[in-house]
Amino acid sequence: MLFAIDCLDKPDHQSLRLAHRPAHVAYMMGFRDKMVLLGPLLTADGTGMVGSLIVMDLPDRAAVETFLAHDPYGQAGLFESVMVRPFKKVLPEA
Repeated sequence: MLFAIDCLDKPDHQSLRLAHRPAHVAYMMGFRDKMVLLGPLLTADGTGMVGSLIVMDLPDRAAVETFLAHDPYGQAGLFESVMVRPFKKVLPEA
């Protein structure tokens, strides 16, 4: 099942994000076969990162929670909020 995961950073936490980014990217690479898309959410001018948008193909909500619990960003306390919703990909067709 696809899940859209919308994570917003705590205000003024750019340095925390950058400090944990290598570990976060390495962790995400372990899920390449489950990724639909992922990347940072940016500031209005596109120069800074303020969150993450992830769409993953995982079996259920429990698997999403486990995935998030082991993400270095989450473990570092980067996120102010995390919203998880089931997602249906319509376009482009596979």
